Parts: sequence; structure tokens; C-alpha cells
Amino acid sequence: MKQHKDTFEIIFFARGGQGAKTASELVAHAAVAEGKFVKAFPFFGPERSGAPTKMFLRISDQKLRTQEPVTDPDAVVVMDETVIGSQDIAKNLDEHEILVINSKRESEEIRKEIPHFKGRIYAIDANGIASRITGASNPNMVLVGQLLKITEIVSLESTAQVFRGVFLEKIGKDLTEKNIQAMEAGYDSF
Repeated sequence: MKQHKDTFEIIFFARGGQGAKTASELVAHAAVAEGKFVKAFPFFGPERSGAPTKMFLRISDQKLRTQEPVTDPDAVVVMDETVIGSQDIAKNLDEHEILVINSKRESEEIRKEIPHFKGRIYAIDANGIASRITGASNPNMVLVGQLLKITEIVSLESTAQVFRGVFLEKIGKDLTEKNIQAMEAGYDSF
């Protein structure tokens, strides 16, 4: 799915602590590095680990003026499929838009829970892939990789470079490279 309009909008649904903020900011910084304009901001309910969260991200070739939450996304990334029961994850998604979801289930099984959505569902066991590569079941980098492959909104190379720049000193070379490998695994899984 290539971007065909000036602005591409994404909503990340997650639970606190799953890395949705990190994922959206990483893609935002990669877009800036590629000369694009971005707006990325969170929507938190009760701020606690495990509480439902949403991250909004806009990427554009033009300056962005709006500060409003994304209401008509081009893509939705769901880091925890348990939010399906409490959030309308496919709201305003049409048949040309996408849903990327962290799940061991098949896409058609997930569709039964959101029958009004007619677009493409990309299910990936991001927790399992992340656990195998990094030793932790945090799904965010795997899902970022898959999102980048499907949408082509920014390059995998730019995103990996930004990740290294931000996290190399914070988490060390080994864990940084493992997270980039998790991103690459998500990218290659499609």
C-alpha cells in the first residue's frame, strides 16, 4: 500500500508499557530525517501500565497545521488485540486502508470481531517474534517493521538509523541491534 495523498495518518492502539509512544515517535523522527513534516502525540486515559492508550501520527509532504486527534486514519496499528473489545479500532477505516494487529490468530478470524471493516488486515505474532529475537515480548519494533513494509511511509533504513541514534547509549549495542533485527523481521514477514 503506497501513500498516494499529501498526508498519511496513523493511530496506534496499545496498552501502557507496550511501546506505542516509542513506535510512533520513531516513525515520526524517521519521517523528519527524510524531509517530511510530522505531528505525533498521545492520548492517555488513566496513566498506568496496562491501561488502553492511543498514539496519533501524521506524516506529510506539506506543513501540518492541525493539532486535532486523527479521526480518519489511513492505517491502524494494534499492539494488543485485547483492546478490540473496548475500542473501535476500525472506526473510519475504509476498504482501501489497513489494520496491522499483533495476534497469533489469522486475519479472517480477527475480521469476525470487526465485520464492518472491509479493508486489509495484517496479523502478525509480534510478541512471539520479539521474544525470540530480543528476549522480551514487546511488540512495537516488529509492528513498526511491518507497518513500514506495507505503507512505505518511511524507509526501514531511516528508521533503523534513528533507532540507533536514540537508543545506542540508553540500552547498549547488543539490545539496540536486536531491536533493529525485530523491526527487520516484521518488515520481512510481509
